[in-house]
Amino acid sequence: LNYLAWTFGVSANCSIIGSMVVYSYGMFHPEIDLQRWQVFICYLIVCWLCCFVVMFANWSLPAINKIGSFLMIGGWFVTVVVCAVMPLKNGKGHASNYFVWREWQNNTGYSSNGFTFLAGMLNGAFAVGTPDCITHLAEEIPDAGKNLPKVLFWQVFVGFFTAFFYMIAMFYAINDLPAIFAADSFCPLGDIYLQATGSRGGALGLLIIIILPILCATVGCYITASRTLYALSRDDAAPFPNHIGAVSARFKSPLWSTFVCGLISTCMGAIYVGSVAAFNAFVGSFVLLTTASFLLSIGPHILTKRKSIKRGHFWLGKYGYAFNIISCLYIVVFFVIYCFPYALPTSAQEMNYTSVITCGLALLVAIWWFIHGRSNYVGPQIIENG
Repeated sequence: LNYLAWTFGVSANCSIIGSMVVYSYGMFHPEIDLQRWQVFICYLIVCWLCCFVVMFANWSLPAINKIGSFLMIGGWFVTVVVCAVMPLKNGKGHASNYFVWREWQNNTGYSSNGFTFLAGMLNGAFAVGTPDCITHLAEEIPDAGKNLPKVLFWQVFVGFFTAFFYMIAMFYAINDLPAIFAADSFCPLGDIYLQATGSRGGALGLLIIIILPILCATVGCYITASRTLYALSRDDAAPFPNHIGAVSARFKSPLWSTFVCGLISTCMGAIYVGSVAAFNAFVGSFVLLTTASFLLSIGPHILTKRKSIKRGHFWLGKYGYAFNIISCLYIVVFFVIYCFPYALPTSAQEMNYTSVITCGLALLVAIWWFIHGRSNYVGPQIIENG
């Protein structure tokens, strides 16, 4: 389930980049009627560019991660400063304090603002991939038991700090919120940047600042997805284990598992051309699939009262059991909330089909396990000092 989620994460990033590129071209050519197939072309370029990097340039991955981190922090600083200063320069001015801090607009059709708030947490829940991503590289990180928890902490801390001030800058930069919803463009973020800067060049510059880190993040998604599939195949828990579960001696990377991720992502892009609703259902299942995999990992430890968990560098002691229970309850509750329609009244085209996709994929995984994996799967092996 986690592997499928990360493969859909690759598709989501490729779609975001493709939409931003097509939107950027449309800003300077308003006479052109933009089409989804144009996004698909950009999607394929990004998809296979990142795939080939992970397959044949394993040596470059640390440098790409460092570049991506620099672009993210540097781009955040530039974007916050530009969106804070430019509204005064272009004469449009900032949004009011009331709009940013006090006004509540519920346009979802749900009568309960509390439920609307909880359903809106889906966007934040998508960021669950940030801490989950690095955990799949445990075998490639020195002293993972000590360093991984540190990485997780700093990811969450830096993510919260940057996102909080980024959102403040965005809200103050918006001077016509209805126009953003009415535009129905490929990239609403570009419309916000256009309002903030008052120029197409400024909006393009800020979009490039977003595109480059996402491009690096797509490489990271490929790393995570391919390593996950490789680990499953290595333990004979996936088809064609002799090929997918092998590492190339020449390129020092799991070539076939990465290639399979590229093929699945390409198929996902074809779905986008045919139906945006179907594509969004697959991509939206990222949160449900990852959290479902967490639930299936944490749940057994609750049933066994954590007897099989070995003490590591960071130990929660008696509080660990309580945290595990709270985590599982949180996952179950929000699993239901995230399956509700995005707005009411809904229609067949606008319905949230994430629950159908998630349940269908879970059923396929279960069938595969009962037919093949149940007799052969031995589980991940604990390696001393590994």
